[in-house]
Amino acid sequence: MDKTKYEEDIEALIAEGDLLYWSMYFAAYPEQRKEHERALAKLEKEGKLPSFHETYQTWYSESLECLKQLLPSRVEDFVSYYMPPKTRKDIRYNNYTIRDYLDNLRVTQGIMQDIVVDTNAAVPKFKQQLQIIKALSKRFKSSLFDIKSLTQANLFDNELDAASELNKKGFTRAAGALAGVVLESHLATVCEHHNLKIAKKNPTIADFNSILKNSDVIEINVWRKIQFLGDIRNKCDHKQQIDPAQDEVAELIDGVRKYIKTLF
Repeated sequence: MDKTKYEEDIEALIAEGDLLYWSMYFAAYPEQRKEHERALAKLEKEGKLPSFHETYQTWYSESLECLKQLLPSRVEDFVSYYMPPKTRKDIRYNNYTIRDYLDNLRVTQGIMQDIVVDTNAAVPKFKQQLQIIKALSKRFKSSLFDIKSLTQANLFDNELDAASELNKKGFTRAAGALAGVVLESHLATVCEHHNLKIAKKNPTIADFNSILKNSDVIEINVWRKIQFLGDIRNKCDHKQQIDPAQDEVAELIDGVRKYIKTLF
């Protein structure tokens, strides 16, 4: 797990989100700009506030992917502030969304065209999205997150070191089997982290790999690589006419080491 890279990405999303919030807020309440002039000047050090309509979709997509990886329990809440509910029959303040805002949707009623809801209703919705990303930052930096992640990573590293030594001494099957156990255990943890349930009593690497791909946790190229690593593991576990080569098992060990650091 490249913790530093994720921390940098999250902080960048928060910094951009703050600018987007004030851009949206001042568009809704221009009379408030002077009151927040000092805070605004601090935020605008590197340039003007971005256009919410031009910038938000990129911020949303990147934030959503980050949440899927690190805090999947908040994905549904995050999306709900952007996407109108399918059951919505009319548009009111409480179900107005950021997508409505991007469409400049404004609802009026009666002969006098009294405003029922307008774009200002999206301001608190985006603020909630931003708060979720800020909560993600706090969780990622917490000692509990560090302890759990680092302890498991260290345990797996030790087991892979042992597998590497076995492979160097010619015990290729034992080395590959051990590396396969590490991969299977890690994929199980990733599925658990993303709240993915598998019906099979004793799921395999292939089972975990498939559900992660089908749930969009991993991309097709990662799925293929893990599938390839699983094939090497199976070759080590099942007696065949041809023994696994040391190079194959070394590739398995290196591949598993990569994914325990980058996939979680």
